[in-house]
Amino acid sequence: MGRNRAYYVAKKISYGDLEKTIKGKEKELRVLNRLYFIRFLYQGYVIEEASEKLGITMPTAYEWLKRWNKAGYDGLVPNFNGGPKPKLSEEEIEILKNLLKHKDDWKLKEVRKLIKEQFGVEHSEMHVGRIVVKLKQVP
Repeated sequence: MGRNRAYYVAKKISYGDLEKTIKGKEKELRVLNRLYFIRFLYQGYVIEEASEKLGITMPTAYEWLKRWNKAGYDGLVPNFNGGPKPKLSEEEIEILKNLLKHKDDWKLKEVRKLIKEQFGVEHSEMHVGRIVVKLKQVP
């Protein structure tokens, strides 16, 4: 176990409490792996070794360390926030669906222009294609 580099690891809880927390979270695999990573750092492993033991990338390792140092255990809990909020509301999607029914052979460029004119929202043609597929329309 190499100890040639020292990284600051905020000891938010004691090593014993860390062990107890790990034991109580074995069903929560994502949190558990993150706690194992922190435990390796508590034990003196360097980030490269700890990340290799868990098969995670270095950017992931540094992110976990940053989150631990900032918020302790809570920082390691995954936050699935569902991504960015859609630019078109469900109501606007329904309006678009009805507008598209008035013509059979829409081109993606035309749908893109329609979205911009009707709702003031710009999307790439690729995203417009996804919207059209979602609406079960053929471009």
